[in-house]
Amino acid sequence: MASVAGPEATRSELPPLDRAVLQGFYRRMRAVAPAAVGAIERDRAGELGVPFVDTACGRLARSLDDDGLRALGMWAHHWCMRFYDDDTGPGLRLVREIAGRPRLGWTADEVRWMLRESRVAGPAAEARFTLPLAAARELAPGQLPAAELTLAGCPTGGSTAIVPRQRRAS
Repeated sequence: MASVAGPEATRSELPPLDRAVLQGFYRRMRAVAPAAVGAIERDRAGELGVPFVDTACGRLARSLDDDGLRALGMWAHHWCMRFYDDDTGPGLRLVREIAGRPRLGWTADEVRWMLRESRVAGPAAEARFTLPLAAARELAPGQLPAAELTLAGCPTGGSTAIVPRQRRAS
């Protein structure tokens, strides 16, 4: 699975990600990809307005542990950024649902990878920061410097601002 970011992602102002870490991401995403493609295709052909839990994507998400759900989220994020068009509705819904799940254990490297994917996707993919920003909110202060968000082209302020979990009101 090649990244939509491609080789130019490592030639940016952002420090490169470790090759072994990237290979681990791709290995995990390849493990969930076949089931994810099938679920998205079934949901695309299914009824509109069905609650997420009753969709193929919902059943797939329920079947995975946190590591598998993060891999599914990264794969769906990658797929939606690469093939962003009117047919990505089920994929975008899956990304939004995963973004809404707290305490999945996101790592700074996972967030950095998604931010790079989002940066390269450009503004046509409106939801490109949904999952990386949600995942970044789970990181401890300092794990992801604000400069990385700025370099990645993240929107700042408003409801998308990164508020570390330690500072959020309960």
